[in-house]
Amino acid sequence: MVALTFAAGKASAQCAARNEAFLPGEKVSYELYFNWKFIWIKVGTAEMTVQEDDFLDEPAYRIDLRSLTSKKADFFFKMRDTLTCYVTKRLEPIYFCKAAEEGKRHTRDEAWFWYEDGLSRVKQRRTWYQPQRPTDTMEYADSTCIFDMLSILAQARSWNPADYKVGDKIHFPMATGRRVEPQTLIYRGVENVEANDGQTYRCLVFSFVEYDKKGKEQEVITFFISDDKNHLPVRLDMYLSFGSAKAFFKSVEGNRYPLTSIVPND
Repeated sequence: MVALTFAAGKASAQCAARNEAFLPGEKVSYELYFNWKFIWIKVGTAEMTVQEDDFLDEPAYRIDLRSLTSKKADFFFKMRDTLTCYVTKRLEPIYFCKAAEEGKRHTRDEAWFWYEDGLSRVKQRRTWYQPQRPTDTMEYADSTCIFDMLSILAQARSWNPADYKVGDKIHFPMATGRRVEPQTLIYRGVENVEANDGQTYRCLVFSFVEYDKKGKEQEVITFFISDDKNHLPVRLDMYLSFGSAKAFFKSVEGNRYPLTSIVPND
């Protein structure tokens, strides 16, 4: 687990990692499904893009993830989420924003990252769009690298799967809007997964888990990542408070490498 520990466990300059997976101009599209009374219903779409940009006059990558439900699905649950992160060319987190309209909740979470005195530091702010809800702010420092949900994905796509063993746990602190919380990814192994482009992909499987007060493991998201140099998210299984949802890979443009994880038809 050498690469995983190095990527998520050091501070200051050691937060950096080499981008081996993506190029600017990559665009990945998904279709969203929600489980309604034991039936899976298509409820919307999502799109993830990577671009070159500047942040505070420094060259950076900008990663956007946009998710929206259809008007028909809004009757059950309305979602209009836009996640944006900036990372340095060495994949260090700089800035994160999540503008979310989920059901009746409408918030904007922001996080600013910097590195000082050998520590990884973050300042967070949550703005509520509901009247009379005060803005929440906090600052936090840690001796290990602090990530957001997009910057950890950007780094994880360049991890070397040869370092994984089934059951390996990757620990890292993550900015979640109003606090920084310890998070755990568990490597589950390899599985063939059908996508919505008519292909089946050989995937690396990771579980994003939380632990309750008794230490019992609770699955939050299962990631199925293409077992090739692109390490594209092919499917996401999400276990939500109001039910379960899935995101299926539909198409990709501007991928850096051929999709060698496609399983040939028999």
